[in-house]
Amino acid sequence: MKYVKTCEVNMEKQKDVNILRTVIMLVLVLVVIPLLPILISGRWGWWQAWVMAAVFLLSFLVSRALAVRRTPDILKERANYDRHENTQPWDKWLSPLVAFGTVFILLAVGLEVRLQGPAGFSLPVEMLGLGLMLAGNMFASYAFVENAYFSGTVRIQEERGHKVISSGPYQWVRHPGYAGGLTANLGMPLLLNSVWAFIPVVLIGIALIIRTRLEDRFLQGNLPGYREYAQKVRYRLLPGIW
Repeated sequence: MKYVKTCEVNMEKQKDVNILRTVIMLVLVLVVIPLLPILISGRWGWWQAWVMAAVFLLSFLVSRALAVRRTPDILKERANYDRHENTQPWDKWLSPLVAFGTVFILLAVGLEVRLQGPAGFSLPVEMLGLGLMLAGNMFASYAFVENAYFSGTVRIQEERGHKVISSGPYQWVRHPGYAGGLTANLGMPLLLNSVWAFIPVVLIGIALIIRTRLEDRFLQGNLPGYREYAQKVRYRLLPGIW
């Protein structure tokens, strides 16, 4: 009886921890991260930053709403990304680096504007940046909704019946989520008038390419049918290039 009560208490504590963790993550993702350039620079009238925040939030909320309707357990899979025992060792450091890459970009933007002011890009350049952001977020969201196994880490999801996805954007490139993220990252410095932000953009781009290569090699060797899929869809990340 005492053992049962102890287990119940531990389960309640774990439940409370999970709720607190979820709340903190939601505040970070929905408030702090989108508004990071404004919070750091103190420029509350910065319309480009507000547009970026709106695009960020809408992409996040709409993609998750659509994905849950199609794959009800996808958010649970992604929320527990750091608890899976069969995550590939190299992805334990690549995954958070890629996942929070946007934070480093926005941090660089905020610091540059605060310390020396915006770079002074023209309106057409800013609009190009906005276009890249929109296109990248839409492409990545399409991949997220289409792929029921769009996990936060690289692993074979045997408990979820993991299989190859070849529909939607996966018929054009093998890793459309990364391709969309890379495109959106390139647009952010242009929209937000930042030269400094291109430094983390390049570094995150390198990390994305490394992760794509490692993940693709892992899937070809461990996910049934993926090698055949890779022979049909030639390009991993950049259509017509790689």
